[in-house]
Amino acid sequence: MERLLILEDGSVYRGQGFGSDELKTGELVFNTSMTGYQEILTDNSYCGQIVMMTYPLIGNYGINRDDYESIEPAVFGFVTRDLCQSPNNWRSQETLDDFLKAHNIPGIYDVDTRAITRKLRNKGTMRAMMANPDTDIEAAVKQLQETDYLHDQVARVSSSKIFPIPNRGHKVVLMDFGAKLGIVRELSRRGCDLIVVPWDTDAQTILSYHPDGVMLSNGPGDPEDVPQAIETIRQLMGKTVIFGICLGHQLISLACGAKTYKLKFGHRGANHPVVDLETGKVDITSQNHGFAVDIDSLADTKLELTHKALNDGSCEGVRHKELPVFSVQFHPEASAGPEDTAYRALALSNLVAIYQKNELGKLSAYCGAVSAAAGAGAGIAYLHGACYETIAETITNTLANVSGIVCDGAKASCAAKIASSVDAAILAYYMAADH
Repeated sequence: MERLLILEDGSVYRGQGFGSDELKTGELVFNTSMTGYQEILTDNSYCGQIVMMTYPLIGNYGINRDDYESIEPAVFGFVTRDLCQSPNNWRSQETLDDFLKAHNIPGIYDVDTRAITRKLRNKGTMRAMMANPDTDIEAAVKQLQETDYLHDQVARVSSSKIFPIPNRGHKVVLMDFGAKLGIVRELSRRGCDLIVVPWDTDAQTILSYHPDGVMLSNGPGDPEDVPQAIETIRQLMGKTVIFGICLGHQLISLACGAKTYKLKFGHRGANHPVVDLETGKVDITSQNHGFAVDIDSLADTKLELTHKALNDGSCEGVRHKELPVFSVQFHPEASAGPEDTAYRALALSNLVAIYQKNELGKLSAYCGAVSAAAGAGAGIAYLHGACYETIAETITNTLANVSGIVCDGAKASCAAKIASSVDAAILAYYMAADH
C-alpha cells in the first residue's frame, strides 16, 4: 500500500504504508539509535511527533511484553527505511506492524531516511504528515505551514490521578510529566516508596505526603508551556530533595531563573557523549529532547553547570549551589540505551537518606549527591565539638578518598553551610567496595 510523507517545505517522499491508516500531522524528528525502537515508540516524550529511525533495519526482533515505557504510546507516526515483517527473537510476541495497528500509529517504510535526516539537520525539524497517494500535495503543504505545534502534550500524557507504588524505602513523590516506566523501575529497584502525582499537582499536596524527595520526570514539548509546574517547583525548593530528568531538568532551571531554547534538530538517540565537569569522565547517554537550558543564563542564578554535551556543548546537568536540587538532561535510566549513567538514578535514593530539614541537612544532601553520583553508599556518623576547620577538612578529605570524585565544588558549600552549624552534629562518610 503506497503512502506519502509530506514535509512543510514541500518535499514529498513516496514509500509503503504500514501500521494504522489513521494519519496524523506532527513534528518530524529523527532518532539515531540502532536498537530500542519499542522503548522509543512508547516514550511519552514523543507525544505530537513523527519519529524517523536513522538506522535502516527496524522490526527485526519484534515487540515483547517487557520493554514498554508507557501503556498507551503517544507518538504520532513512525518512519523507517526497511521494515522486518518476520521478526526472529525469543522474546518476540508480535510484529512491529501489528503493534502500530493496535495503537493507531501510522507508519511508512521504503523511504530515503538518509536524505530526510540530512534535510532535518540542515533546516531543522519540520511539520510533516503521512498521506494517501491521491492527496492534493499543494493543499497538504499549506495545511502543514498553517498548523501550530502542540502546546498541551504534558497534559495529554501525564497521569490523571494520584496513585502509590508501595515499597519499604524512602518516600519519593514522582511528578509525572510523561514519565518513562524505566524511571519507576529504577526507583523501585532501590526500594523507594513512590507516590505518582499528575503534572499540575500543587506544592501543598506534594508536601502533605512528607516526601524524602521529589523526582521530576521526563516529558514532551516546550518547558515554558507548563508555568504552573515551574511555580510548584519554586515552592518545593528548600523543603525537600529535588532531582530532575530531561524535562524535569529544564523545569528546575526555569524555576531558578535560567532560560531555555529550542534546538535545531534536538538530541534523540542512545549514543550521545556527555562529560562530567567535575571528574572529566565521559559517558555515552540516552537522550530525547528538543529544548535545552541556555548555559549563559545560568550566570544569573544559583545553579552551576555540572555536565556538558560533547557534540554541541549544550547544557546536560546542573545543581543548586545551596539547596539539595540537581538535574540531568540525559536519561540515566537509559530505556533504551547504554547504562553508563545508571548511577545517577541511585543519586536520589541515596541523597534523601541523609537529608534533614535544616541547614546541616542541606549540606549533607549536597555532599550526598556527589557521593551517590559515584554509585557509592553513604553512612552517617556524628562528630561533636569539632572546630570549623576540622569539620570542613573531614568532609573534604572523605569525599576526596572516594574513587572518581573531585569535590572542589563541595568545598565552598561546606564552608558556607557549616558556619552556622558548628555546634550541631556533622556528616561524615564511610565507603566500602562491597556497598
